[in-house]
Amino acid sequence: MHIVFFGDQHLASLGGAQVSMRLQKQYLERSGHTVTVVAPKMHSDRIFGWPNPFDLPSIPITLDREYSMSWPGRRTDLFLDRAFATQPPVDIVHVQADFWGAFIGHRFAHRHGIPVVHTMHNRVDVGMAAVTPLHRPALAALNMWRRQSMRGIGQPVAGSDGWAFLHGLAQGASAVTAPSGHFARRLEQNGVFDRVDVVWNGIDDDLLAPILDTRQEREPGRPRFVWLGRMSPEKRLLPFLEAVVTSQVDADIEVIGGGGQLRAAEKIARGHSGIRFAGRLPYAETLARIADADAVVQTSIGFETQGMTPFEAAALGTPTIVSDPDIADELRGGLWAVPDASVPALADTLTRAASDIRTGEAPSPLAEVGEEFRQSSRTAAMIEIYERVLAGRHGAADTLAT
Repeated sequence: MHIVFFGDQHLASLGGAQVSMRLQKQYLERSGHTVTVVAPKMHSDRIFGWPNPFDLPSIPITLDREYSMSWPGRRTDLFLDRAFATQPPVDIVHVQADFWGAFIGHRFAHRHGIPVVHTMHNRVDVGMAAVTPLHRPALAALNMWRRQSMRGIGQPVAGSDGWAFLHGLAQGASAVTAPSGHFARRLEQNGVFDRVDVVWNGIDDDLLAPILDTRQEREPGRPRFVWLGRMSPEKRLLPFLEAVVTSQVDADIEVIGGGGQLRAAEKIARGHSGIRFAGRLPYAETLARIADADAVVQTSIGFETQGMTPFEAAALGTPTIVSDPDIADELRGGLWAVPDASVPALADTLTRAASDIRTGEAPSPLAEVGEEFRQSSRTAAMIEIYERVLAGRHGAADTLAT
């Protein structure tokens, strides 16, 4: 198959969706398929040297020039049609974007009669509310842009909230996937798509194997907790650190990542001697730190469409302290569940986890969750969806011919 990915951002830029798409591309190509990636051209000098004739004309939208935007319209359509004119026929368009990349991908597929698989990575309503107090007018504007950019694709979808936006995107798709069961259920319950397939974002088998092979028995010492992610309000790093200080838990705490709340986090951390900030680390080293930890701490609630870190931890055999009940249900075990969103509840759970670790009573992640999280498994699941979509298309064509 020739599969074309459409993304909002270049695969050389930072971000969970970009990491997932790079990994998907790698494993699909190992399986013998051709993968072409369409995304805005990146303007940062940090680009990894990925020459790509399908990089769209774009403008930088952040001061560090890390992220870019391409305008969905006739000029972009013409650029793409010229770029693909000399390429092998495209079998599947796989849209893994939520904004301009989604519009551009659906327009391309509609023009050329190519079926679309759309992966929903973003709970748009919660994401917008986390970054701007003007999220309602912003969502209304996004829906207007979506209606204009995707005019004539599927049935018209009215509405001005996040679910209407995602429903409008799904109108051009033959299949919709989500990276977790809880997000898939919400998409179905809110009328985005009738049947949403669950395909987790995975972990690279090649990175996982050597870490598991060299993992050793736990060394004596204080319990070791690790928190990792972007330092922004929706990730709830500050409540976590407040819980550490409140509990005065006898544990070493490592915080991996960076972001706008670093100074506030460092200020709170002065109240506990065991907190260390490691900054941003390469992915392989981050996985090694998770494997060495006694527990990963997950603190966001309601924001994640999957929440990668607890699944990475499960694949590495490390249990998680989980604040989000949806993620706890998805993991099915190997965790300490925080009963509510309060700092005292998190503080009590940290104390209980530290006690369980010291006495050798920490829970163990389910082996099947780790196996299901391997990228080889996730790629096989996605290929089944591609084949189902193509079979449905050919079946419909046969019916029309008769």
